[in-house]
Amino acid sequence: MRLAGLAAFAAAMSVATTVVAQERFITIGTGGQTGVYFVVGQSICRLVNRSSADHGLKCTAPSTGGSIANINAIKAGDMDMGVAQSDWQFHAYNGSSQFEGNQFDGLRAVFSVHGEPFNVIARADAGIDSFADLKGKRVNIGNPGSGQRATMEVVMNALGWSVDDFALASELKPAEQSAALGDNKVDAIIYTVGHPAGSIQEATTTVDSKLIPVEGAEIDALVNDNPYYAYATIPGGMYNGNEDDVKTFGVKATFVTSADVPDDVVYTVVSAVFENFERFKGLHPAFANLTPEEMISGGLSAPLHPGAEKYYKEQGWLN
Repeated sequence: MRLAGLAAFAAAMSVATTVVAQERFITIGTGGQTGVYFVVGQSICRLVNRSSADHGLKCTAPSTGGSIANINAIKAGDMDMGVAQSDWQFHAYNGSSQFEGNQFDGLRAVFSVHGEPFNVIARADAGIDSFADLKGKRVNIGNPGSGQRATMEVVMNALGWSVDDFALASELKPAEQSAALGDNKVDAIIYTVGHPAGSIQEATTTVDSKLIPVEGAEIDALVNDNPYYAYATIPGGMYNGNEDDVKTFGVKATFVTSADVPDDVVYTVVSAVFENFERFKGLHPAFANLTPEEMISGGLSAPLHPGAEKYYKEQGWLN
């Protein structure tokens, strides 16, 4: 009996060792902790980790600098996947804009997520009613490496502006900027994010502030000339003191990876999301109206990763 017990124990230990050996870890780049990118990464990891005992994949999603930082980290092999604005996915894959001379042709699309308007929030006492009124003001233009900073620079270039046009061009991260607005350290903040956003809710409840429209001939040209941009409307009544709709433009949040990430890993992550789709949609209000059809096509300019493509074809969503 004792020998049989020892044999059974040894067999159990062998199985356990095999399971541990098969464990694989993936890291997803997100954004600031108050933004929706962080929720996207955390939500995906939550769904992946629910079934780790079955597939051996374990997922973490730390806060990062945002879109461009995530893409660069994936290219360097420091992260496996990440969230990025649709415009920076396009530029990274095509080697244009900030990725000129640094093309990432190994970038692969997985799916898109929510729409992300380009938002400007200003103190009500700052005398800012239009984007043009930002000239001469203290503006948080975003931290280097973030998609919002890069998009702000695109808008500035379209208008012929530079940082010298502001009284102050601060580079605070999303988690810091609402407090800075409330403390009167800046007059306005820039944030590319899906709605409703905790950071904007914080800003509009901490101090009298308003969302500023971003429109005009230069914005029309950006939307008309670039397939990754679209007009957007921030619904009135979503934020304290902002009862009217606000017009702006925006991008989509997309989920990307590298061609070097194994097909079965990407397949497992995609399966975790879409096999628990209603649960995923319930993890943030910005996800409420998502559909698989739109997610596998909208805002995607890099080729689909084969692991994602396999799942979508099995579901009949792709030919």
